[in-house]
Amino acid sequence: DRVCVLGKTVVDNLFETVEPVGQTVKIKNVGFHVVGVMKEKGASGWRNPDDQVFIPYSTAMKRVFGEDYLSSISIQANDGKLLEAAETEVTELLRKEHKIAPNKEPDFHVRNQAEFMETLEESNQTFTNLILGIAVVSLVVGGIGIMNIMLVSVTERTKEIGLRKAVGAQRSDILVQFLVESTSLALVGGVVGIGVGIGGAELVTSFWEWRTLVSPMYGIISFVVSALVGIFFGAYPAWKAAKLHPIDALRHE
Repeated sequence: DRVCVLGKTVVDNLFETVEPVGQTVKIKNVGFHVVGVMKEKGASGWRNPDDQVFIPYSTAMKRVFGEDYLSSISIQANDGKLLEAAETEVTELLRKEHKIAPNKEPDFHVRNQAEFMETLEESNQTFTNLILGIAVVSLVVGGIGIMNIMLVSVTERTKEIGLRKAVGAQRSDILVQFLVESTSLALVGGVVGIGVGIGGAELVTSFWEWRTLVSPMYGIISFVVSALVGIFFGAYPAWKAAKLHPIDALRHE
């Protein structure tokens, strides 16, 4: 039968405002009657399972590909624990159907999804570690930049610090002041970074149709880490400002 079921992405591309069920689409100049739409799954890596059209395999072989064989078959086990048993069973069945002797090499390949997922997990972990390394280097470089800015600020505001101490400001007051300033700088950078990250995720979703998820928890963690970076790298400039003697500070040119 010339019927088909469309993925969500195909529907969005072909039928923006029209109900797809009941319409006709052409595949290699062969008309197919749309009988359903698949539930949206979302893109995964470079694959987009929503960007597919499903038709009966017999119709595909005869009318679309012009072949009398299938190049690949996907089989799903009822339980992940049964993958190896299912692989063995499929292999034995195909050897029997292809009439392959036990001592002969098969003319087909059976791939276990568990092996693919393990490789994918290793790749994801490597990518995560790479991103983490870049993030750490970026934090250190940004922190050093904040420290340098605050050291310059302490030097330029030496008289101001001396004047504050002369009118009664304690070391702790000066320390807190500069820590607040360094932390504020870091937080501004953190907010900008979070905004760029959210914008980048939206761009990826728009251009490549990958489903991206921005977790509020990671946003909070980023905000806290930014504050800690500001405190850590602002501690030395703040301490340097706090230990200035008011007389020496007022004499500073």
